[in-house]
Amino acid sequence: MKRFAIILLPWIPAFFTGWYFIEALTVHPTRIFISVFIFTVLLCMSLMACYFSLKRKMFIWSLSGMLFLLIAGYLVRAKIFLSAEDSRFVPAITRLPETKGDHKAVVYFTHGEPETFNPIGWLNQFREFDEQGIRFVPFFARPFFINGLREKYLEVGKSNHRQGHMVMLKDLEALYRMKGDSSTRFYLSFLDDEPRPDAAVIRALNEGASEIIVATVFLTMSNHTAEGWHLVEKLESEKRFGVKTVNTEPLWNSETLMRAFVDKVYQNLGSTSKDKVGIALIGHGQPDEWDVEFPTETLQEAKFRESIIEMFSTEGFKKENMGDAWMSFKKPKPYELMEKLVRNGVEKIFYFSSAISADAIHSQSDIPELVNEYPFPEGIEVVNLGAWNAHPLVIQAIREKIDQVENH
Repeated sequence: MKRFAIILLPWIPAFFTGWYFIEALTVHPTRIFISVFIFTVLLCMSLMACYFSLKRKMFIWSLSGMLFLLIAGYLVRAKIFLSAEDSRFVPAITRLPETKGDHKAVVYFTHGEPETFNPIGWLNQFREFDEQGIRFVPFFARPFFINGLREKYLEVGKSNHRQGHMVMLKDLEALYRMKGDSSTRFYLSFLDDEPRPDAAVIRALNEGASEIIVATVFLTMSNHTAEGWHLVEKLESEKRFGVKTVNTEPLWNSETLMRAFVDKVYQNLGSTSKDKVGIALIGHGQPDEWDVEFPTETLQEAKFRESIIEMFSTEGFKKENMGDAWMSFKKPKPYELMEKLVRNGVEKIFYFSSAISADAIHSQSDIPELVNEYPFPEGIEVVNLGAWNAHPLVIQAIREKIDQVENH
């Protein structure tokens, strides 16, 4: 009995060592210290117990059991973490079926990114890919992926995405008011932040909207836009309340949005000659497997960037000094594009996070890091023009997409 107890000694803390390893990888930054501390204590207890069993010549049994239970603790806690439900608030529908609406509502729908670390967006994404059979990050490695996301937040401080879209929505409303529309109401919504698009639509219904337009502030038709539209469609607002609800198409074919890119370059061109300017359009990219499910994501983004390059070309910028690259999954990478531009003898390089609607971790950190991996020679100025943000032509492009569905 005593020998058996010695074998079991390292097993007890081993399970919770694996458990708290997940905690240490994934908790909010404010709780990192306590989670790492508990994990370290449990690990030390397990190792000390193994050392004690070594002296009793039961080391192999103790170590085997300890490793098994450590892995078991890791996998059980990982399963619980990755299965966390989306707890974002969705209000109850209080509108009565016979209620007559008296105003139009615009639900501004975009990707969203929490200001501080919150993994729920990626947890939802993992589940969606699993349901669709799309392979992306093995189950056991997903906590490490989430840890990488947390590290980015710690490095950058916070995401500017939410604040950027709040400014953009305010500017969109101001554009309506300037045109004499004082009745349309506006609601902000995010796929991966608060409030969700269905929550925003419910609020519009409860406040008496007679018509709802979901303004899709995304570049392409993708799994992200489809997921948001699906949340709204499930409400059946037209069937239940007679409130017509329509979605605008994404902005990939908007010439007005494309002109915003050209205008940003002119604003920052200074005295540099156009034939000495390099233009880099850097997108996110998705795995080839995802292209099977949503080919429009890549096709529309590629067409969008081709059209922007053509627009710059008609303005007198040299086509050979322009190009596109991908942040992830596809080629060319930003390093290769920078190498080409420098080889062509440009003096100033402007680069855009061309598919990102408002500055986010990708445009604040990921893409600049990839660009600056290239060892630029002295004398070349590299200018980050970021995401679309609240440029007047961006706001106009969103308004035009809304007008298209209204006039249809």
